[in-house]
Amino acid sequence: MAETAAATETRVVITPSASQRVQTLIKMEGKPNLMLRLSVSGGGCSGFQYGITLDDQINEDDVVTEQHGTKVVVDQTSLDLLAGTEVDFVEDLMGASFQFRNPNATSTCGCGSSFSV
Repeated sequence: MAETAAATETRVVITPSASQRVQTLIKMEGKPNLMLRLSVSGGGCSGFQYGITLDDQINEDDVVTEQHGTKVVVDQTSLDLLAGTEVDFVEDLMGASFQFRNPNATSTCGCGSSFSV
């Protein structure tokens, strides 16, 4: 079944690079049933901050997708703020990190871990 444009706009997308890094972390943990949990909470220098953890629980208000072999879990409240966001894993001379490209953010902090809408 093809996704509608509205469904695509509300999704959080992880890149193949991010998925590969998550799979590596899951293997290191030795728990194959772990999933990538993305969240947003109040705080950070711009008002909201991104959360990224490995989790083995699915809550009642969670939306679960599978992308590039990785299960991605986002609670409904966070999904509203993350709709259309792309999560990538980047390695460069400055180090390695997950990066969020959030079309809903009106500003972000210098480190990229918090944002405002």
